[in-house]
Amino acid sequence: MSRPHKPSLIQLFLREVTLVAKDHSLLLTLLIAPLLYAFFYGSIYINKEEEQVKLAVVDDDQSRLSRLLQQQINNSQLVELIHFSDLETAKEQMYSGNCQGYFYIPRGTQSNLLTLKQSNVVLAVNAARFLPSSDLLMSVQQICLTVGAGIRLQYFEKSEGLSRTMAMQNVMPITLDYRPMFNERSSYGAFLLPALLALILQQTLLIGLSESVAGERQQGSIKEWFKAGISTAIWGKGLFYLVVFGAYGFFFLNVNFRLLNLPMRGSGFQLGVLLLFLLFTLIPMAQFIGSLFRSQLLCLQVMAFSTYPIFLITGYTWPFESLPVPIQWVSMLLPTTPFIKIYTAIVQSGADLLAYAAALLHLLLLWLLYSTACYIRFRKLARQSKVHLD
Repeated sequence: MSRPHKPSLIQLFLREVTLVAKDHSLLLTLLIAPLLYAFFYGSIYINKEEEQVKLAVVDDDQSRLSRLLQQQINNSQLVELIHFSDLETAKEQMYSGNCQGYFYIPRGTQSNLLTLKQSNVVLAVNAARFLPSSDLLMSVQQICLTVGAGIRLQYFEKSEGLSRTMAMQNVMPITLDYRPMFNERSSYGAFLLPALLALILQQTLLIGLSESVAGERQQGSIKEWFKAGISTAIWGKGLFYLVVFGAYGFFFLNVNFRLLNLPMRGSGFQLGVLLLFLLFTLIPMAQFIGSLFRSQLLCLQVMAFSTYPIFLITGYTWPFESLPVPIQWVSMLLPTTPFIKIYTAIVQSGADLLAYAAALLHLLLLWLLYSTACYIRFRKLARQSKVHLD
């Protein structure tokens, strides 16, 4: 009596192609969502930096210094000054949301500064919106320090008769040489977009593959799928996702990065190797998660809901060390955590893959964990479905 035919790895790959082509939900998730999300979210942050943030200004000093301050601030690409005659109106404009803050120059500012007395100007910003307030503070503070130092430099040269070098030493005994590395403009878009593209790649794979496995349970096709054996079943289905999302990864790094003008300082080959490690870890993880659901729709809803929490706890938007300890434990179980650490270092600072050997080992251990969990879970499902395994 001949043994029943066992599907090969390639046959299971082709079977998955057919399943995806027939399932509109999978087709949308796998073939449309990654590109749509990548270009849509990328277009939101394509300018990377804010421009022309409105700042109300009230000048009670009406001096050459106050006009110089306003001119320098207004020349900044970041700030757009709106002039008001009294402080109450400027405050009202900020409270109404028409401006992101106000800049007040009190009477006597120039005369105090010229006599080396303390001179205060007021910058009030709407900190409820963190990004505009932070950008306004950085820009206005730098201009005020520069203009103030220039006035004091003139005082020491003219009144004290000091040379330019001696006067500069009195004005600025300690000079800060501020050099932001890698993200030179300190722009929000350049910080966020590389990780966002990686998250889109990860989540669409997790959602699509887990949904496919849940669909196998829902439609009762587990027996057909498991005929080839557990390992072949896992990687026969996973091969399709490895090919598709490997292509997406190549496309993002070569097309989206260029269109969005994102830096790529590291080795493309090393980044490709890292991406393969991530995909190999995500494939058994997604199949294990999908095997926990009997409903394809419920699986889709749960996995879609997980996207934002996963992004928040990986240590990218908030330092990993500052997360609550239980959240750190959960984060350590996510492949995103070690991947993002290595990925951003390669992309933004040109780091070497082997320089992050501990994070790479972490990713490999997660691959082993999820591969083992997936294999054990599938053997249990095979026994429940009465599938004969050699």
